[in-house]
This record gives sequence, structure tokens and C-alpha cells, in this order.
Amino acid sequence: MADPVPEMREWGLPAPGELDSVVILSPHLDDAVLGCGRLLSAYPGATVVTLYAGAPDPYPDPMTHWDTLAGFGPGDDVLARRREEDAAALAILGATPRWLDFVEHQYLPRTEWVGPDDTVDRLEEVLRELEPTAVLLPFGLANPDHAAAHEAGLLVRDRYDAPAWFCYEDTGYKHIPGMLAWRVSQLFRRGVWPTPVAVPVDTDDHRKRKALDCYRSQLLALEADWQVGPKLVAPEQVWRLAPPPPGWEGLTDA
Repeated sequence: MADPVPEMREWGLPAPGELDSVVILSPHLDDAVLGCGRLLSAYPGATVVTLYAGAPDPYPDPMTHWDTLAGFGPGDDVLARRREEDAAALAILGATPRWLDFVEHQYLPRTEWVGPDDTVDRLEEVLRELEPTAVLLPFGLANPDHAAAHEAGLLVRDRYDAPAWFCYEDTGYKHIPGMLAWRVSQLFRRGVWPTPVAVPVDTDDHRKRKALDCYRSQLLALEADWQVGPKLVAPEQVWRLAPPPPGWEGLTDA
């Protein structure tokens, strides 16, 4: 039998040094730990950049359905509380929060939703400042803020190719029938072939679970809306975003 092609032997593995400085883009103040908590536990020193961490002025009256499910009441500074939860969770995992002040869609009229064109310049500025070796984007499934964060990350990738770029699966949303497959197909046809990577993670769930317990408000809403508890045993999968191997481009149109 012929020896394996050298490049093929490396498929599905992170390159040496690729994960030395990890940045995870989180749409909201919990998504990175939900989707990458085991990875964060294995790579202390990572930075989590949360795109939609800004408070509206004012909060809606009456309160949004999500904030009600999360146990908040009139007059609560919801984003201040959620930042406290996020800081506590990331401290357990040895990660640093970086909160951007864009406001999530639940607080805004649809005509004022903050899309990727509104966030890409600021996101690029922050990522270049952090100088990561790897950036992990959400797949951007279903939720408008997740989709916008995903697209903003891809726009930065077009401008800034120094890091390795990956996607992680959005907890909860990845279980919507066909949704993850749809996004993979969209990226594939864009010429950015998503490919699973065997990233070493912390196989003991203790630290991830302890970190998730800090998100008291969000776990209430996630359980009510998504029955998230039994789904937290699902494996975390990271996918590399890269062009196809030379000569394989035609498969995109097959």
C-alpha cells in the first residue's frame, strides 16, 4: 500500500501553535461557554468577545418575553446582571471577557436590528488588537444575532487572514432539524469548506458545568424555551474554515 499523502495525514488536526492564543466570538453573554466550555477549560488565557453585550436605553416596557423567562423584573438592569454572570463564568474557565456595546435584537424594532455591516469594523479592530492565532465564530443558526455575528466574523476573515478561522456549533440551535446542515452547505458554496477538527478539550465536564451554573438567569430561559439541560451532554465540535484542497474546487458546483 502506498504511503498516505502527507497533507492528508494532517487533515482534521490543529496545526502546531494554532491554538496558542484563542479568541471566541460570542453573540450573547453565555453562547461561548454553552458551545465551547470544554475547549475554554482546556485553553486557559482565551478571550471571549461578546458582540451584543450592550444595554438598550431604555429597556422595553413591558419587558421582553426572554427577560421574563429569565426571571428579571421591571427596573432590573438586565445587561449589568448578565455581564456579572459572564465574568464569573469565564473566570472559572480562565478566560477574559471582552464586551462590545451593540444591542441585541430583542430590545429593538426590527428596522433597527444591528447587522454585520454595523459591527464588522469594530470587530476587526478588536481582533487585530488581540492578535489571536485562532478565531472561533458561531455557525450563526436561527437567532438573528447569531446569524449577524457569524456574518460579521466572515467579513473580518475576508480582511484579516493571519489567524486560523473556525466555527463552533450554537448550543440549542444546532438541534433545529436541518439548520446546521443548511449552514454548512451555505459555507461550502461560498468556497469556505467547513471541516471538523479534532481539537483537544477538557473531557471532564465539571468546570464547564460550574461555569454554566453562573448563568442563572439564562439557564432559566434556556430550559423554559429549549429544554437545554439534557442537551448539554452533546459533544462540542469545532469546524475549520478554509478553501478546498487544490483541484477540488469543482465539487462546490457538483
